[in-house]
Amino acid sequence: MSRSNLDKRFFESTRGQIVLLIRAAPKTVNELAADLDLTDNAVRAHLLALERDGLVEQGSMVKGYRRPHYSYVLTDAARNLFPKPYSLLFGKLLEVMKGRMAMETFREVLSDLGRKIGKEAAATGNGSLESRIALTQETLEAIGGAPSVERHGDVIEIKSGSCPFAEAVAEHPEVCCMAESLVGEIVQRPVRETCDRTGTPKCSFEIDAGPAERSQDN
Repeated sequence: MSRSNLDKRFFESTRGQIVLLIRAAPKTVNELAADLDLTDNAVRAHLLALERDGLVEQGSMVKGYRRPHYSYVLTDAARNLFPKPYSLLFGKLLEVMKGRMAMETFREVLSDLGRKIGKEAAATGNGSLESRIALTQETLEAIGGAPSVERHGDVIEIKSGSCPFAEAVAEHPEVCCMAESLVGEIVQRPVRETCDRTGTPKCSFEIDAGPAERSQDN
């Protein structure tokens, strides 16, 4: 189930109420039935549908009067569907930094941050260019991007219609240099950021993959 499906109408439904209750704390079938004034069988039917949608899963065993019961918890996918304050805090932090730093220093700090993230990601890969490109895709996906790879001669282009820092980039386009440094640190090749910041920001990076690098990988 996508984020767009978790709207006000969903949370007003019985299944939406179950999700909210489980989000607050793990719940057993009996506890949910008592909270919602439903029968156990009705709750089980809703839980089955929520499990099928990938929103809830069985958690730990809870001791009951007659026999143990499973508690239910949200899946990682479901937790990620709820809004988080990170983007707001990140934007405010950038605003404060930009107000206190020279622009050159501000960009250097963002670039250093990108290199740090890229270095941590690169530690899990090997030395081939192909594997580093794949690792770059995985890293961008992990932070909310949707990257694809295109090859044009000696240039590899990584594009993403979904910018993981879209809200921040709209106010602080310098954030793109952080992403550029992240990609460069992983691929260990010259990278040029060519992001589209008109309308909804879209990521784009051109990577120099000239003959010397290809022959080295082969």
